[in-house]
Amino acid sequence: MYSVFLTQSGGMLAPISYILGLIMNALYEFLSFFGIANVGLVIILFTFITRGLMIPLTIKQQKYTKLSSKMNPEITKINAKYKGKRDPESMQKMQLETQAVYEKYGASPTAGCLPLLIQLPIMFALYAVIRNIPAYVNDIYKLYEGIANGIVDIPGHVEVLTKAATEVGVSTTKFTEIASGPMSINHIIDIISKFTSEQWGELAEHFPTIQNLIASKSGEIMHINSFIGGLNILDKPGFSFPGILIPVLAAGLQFLQTKLMTANTPTDKDNPMASSMSTMNTVMPLMSGIFCVMLPMGIGLYWVAGSAFAILQQIVINKHMDKIDVDTLIEKNKMKSKKKRARKGINTNASIEELAKKQTKSIDTAPQVNKSTSGYANSVKKNYDSSKSNSDTSYKSGGIADYANLLKNRNNNKGDK
Repeated sequence: MYSVFLTQSGGMLAPISYILGLIMNALYEFLSFFGIANVGLVIILFTFITRGLMIPLTIKQQKYTKLSSKMNPEITKINAKYKGKRDPESMQKMQLETQAVYEKYGASPTAGCLPLLIQLPIMFALYAVIRNIPAYVNDIYKLYEGIANGIVDIPGHVEVLTKAATEVGVSTTKFTEIASGPMSINHIIDIISKFTSEQWGELAEHFPTIQNLIASKSGEIMHINSFIGGLNILDKPGFSFPGILIPVLAAGLQFLQTKLMTANTPTDKDNPMASSMSTMNTVMPLMSGIFCVMLPMGIGLYWVAGSAFAILQQIVINKHMDKIDVDTLIEKNKMKSKKKRARKGINTNASIEELAKKQTKSIDTAPQVNKSTSGYANSVKKNYDSSKSNSDTSYKSGGIADYANLLKNRNNNKGDK
């Protein structure tokens, strides 16, 4: 594997991208052994394998989702009970009661986020590998290297290549700023790997002395990047047929995927997050379709393959989840939670365990009167009752004037002015 794109900072995802790049390189060489050198097919197989490796995380997330369908209504009741209460005592009680619900079901507030947090870096790294295939697949690198070697030997190649790239809309700013003097081979590959099938001719016109070399190597590059119906994964699909099929399939399959994911999850109408998730499940597929129109078809093909795999996976997972009893799942979670607390030296019979047994169905969602305020109100009421008979003025019970007179009589009894 070659150090293309390492001219830019790989960041924290570089090690993950490197491992995924090894998988893609192995797939390409395996298919090439049988005379099948096609990047589109490699992307599909690569997506299936990497998504398959994440199946355990997906199942874990689905189990938490099923558990949440029973747990969320109780948490919603607690939120409603303390709605608008921001004093420290109420906030503490709310946290305790919410934690009690999680303890009751043997769950953790971060359990649903953890699989997603693990998957996100992998997904971003996958995107980086597919977008920069020459950086990770040796045989494809060599094709671009042949052109780059020809360009680097031409005097003034930096200016010529920059002009050629600018004319076709390929940015060279971040490469020319890094390069000191003549561009390196890797810098040149970084740029020419962004050229579409229609732009190779323009590149050849700017380098007339190596036109035959560019035509020969670019022909091989376009051949391995070609896909069904003459599509090229380096090109943008736009709105013409058959390229438009990529964005349509990406949006349609992702929408079907979200429907299958939420098929066995009851919707809690009282939970404001449910409405937000429903909106996201509709908007995100549409956004995927729009992005696929603007990005190279290789990215769209990856999304289509990923959604197709996720649909097949979700059908199998749904059948598996139907066989899992929620009560059994809760008991297993409680046992795991208990063992985890024991390993940490936490008393498994702590008071939080008693809170966990509390059924939140009996929670009274009516506003509660603060005890300290209640005592004061009773004392005021007694003063009012004792002095009410002495008042010459009658007031409507419960009205503002009634309460004002109550306070007035109380002050008179105490000798206040």
